This record gives sequence, structure tokens and C-alpha cells, in this order.
Amino acid sequence: MKALISIDYTNDFVADDGALTTGAAGQAIEKALVKLTKTFTENNDFVVYAIDRHEKEDPYHPENKLFPPHNLKDTTGRNLYGELADVYEKSQDQANVYWIDKRHYSAFSGTDLDIRLRERGITELHLSGVCTDICVLHTAVDAYNLGYQIFIHKQAVASFDPVGHEWALSHFKHSLGAEIVE
Repeated sequence: MKALISIDYTNDFVADDGALTTGAAGQAIEKALVKLTKTFTENNDFVVYAIDRHEKEDPYHPENKLFPPHNLKDTTGRNLYGELADVYEKSQDQANVYWIDKRHYSAFSGTDLDIRLRERGITELHLSGVCTDICVLHTAVDAYNLGYQIFIHKQAVASFDPVGHEWALSHFKHSLGAEIVE
């Protein structure tokens, strides 16, 4: 059994005016990411939207020292970007579609993701979204440590750091045994 985890493809991470945007790199993957998401949704595979959710001026969150405020609760920056918003809107009531609010880079950290995957017998995880070298990477590392088989869809991941993006793709393959899907 397989699942798609769509990570942080939101206005703040993708739109030109996003608070922590990948800009053109993130926008360039929209078509591939949407097609991948539609395919998984229509095939009744488990589709997880793992989306950053932060509180304004949270003094305890370590990301506040590293990045500007982003994906703040109750802001449009946290909305899914572009056509992915429509895909989610049309499928959100399906049993195979699940939304996770995440507080940390990894979709596994502090969430019930592992439980949701295991109760469905899922062993194969396909990852898409942003940022390749941050949230996608940390989710992949946790997935590896939990024993999942990992697939990274190269045309459906992006970063604001081209060097970090390329390094992460190599790390997925050579350190986590992930399959890079061209």
C-alpha cells in the first residue's frame, strides 16, 4: 500500500509575495505536483496534506530565530497554493484524504501520521512539496527511520536554495535509499 505526502505547498512558501517563498522554483513544480496529487486521489491511495501551522510571535518555537513568520494560523499565507487548493477542496471529504497541521519540519514530528499510515498498512511513501532540503528532507529522514520505503518525485519538489535542493536529492538516494522518480 502507498501514500502521497504533500508537504507545505502553500502561499507563504510558493507565491511571489509569500513570507518564505521558493518563488519561481516552487511555482515551476505546480503542474507535476497537482497531476501527482490527482492521480493518488483518484486511485483512492492515501493522500496526506502535511502543512506547517505556526502561532504569531510564539516565543518557544525555534524556527522564529531562523525564518520570518510564515504559515501563521488563520492567514491566507497558509492556504494551499494555486490549483492544489482546488484539488484539495474537491476531495477533502473523501476517506483517503487527510490534513495534518504540523509544527515542525517533519510531518511525523508531533503528529499522528505514523499511526494513520500503519493502520492502513502503508509501507511506501511518495513525497512532494517544499522545501526539498528542509521539510521534505526531515519527513524523509523520519520515514526512513520508521522503516518506510521512500519515493521522491523530483519534478514535484523544490527549494529556495538550489544547492540545498540538489544536495537533498543526493542524500535521499545515497543515505536513505529513496527512489528518485524522474
